[in-house]
Amino acid sequence: MKPGFLMLLLILVQGACAIFFVSDILLNVLGVRSVPISWQAREMLELGAAIGLVLGVVLGWVVLRRTAERRREAEESLRVVQTAFHDVLEEKFSEWRLTPAERDVALFSLKGLSLQEIAGLRETSEGTVKAQSNAIYRKAGVSGRAQLLSLFIDDLLAEA
Repeated sequence: MKPGFLMLLLILVQGACAIFFVSDILLNVLGVRSVPISWQAREMLELGAAIGLVLGVVLGWVVLRRTAERRREAEESLRVVQTAFHDVLEEKFSEWRLTPAERDVALFSLKGLSLQEIAGLRETSEGTVKAQSNAIYRKAGVSGRAQLLSLFIDDLLAEA
């Protein structure tokens, strides 16, 4: 069964049971029920509602378990993608013979940080960061940050 169907079934079962119990209490409190139902019929209705509540708990547990499994699978996929991206970064950085400082600047640039932010993180001047960025672009054979990023995206898409 699909999780969406299970969730819908869970909501319907829980809703029907809640409506039964709430309406039963309201009818008793308001004294609206003119013809009392037999205790056997009442017991059967309560038994059915109780079974519905237990079924709702079971279905809720199934949906929760499946959701947790999907989350684990998504996290694992994300780890694989992160590892692949890191491998591509390291390969390109080595291929371009970037210095450790240039690697830092390139990584921060790819993350979208501004020259000012990179300079603040590296505790250096913006001019130094700009010079390092230009060296990175020259070594990579690109004209700017957007082209640098597109090199990595193209490599990841080609591997996929």
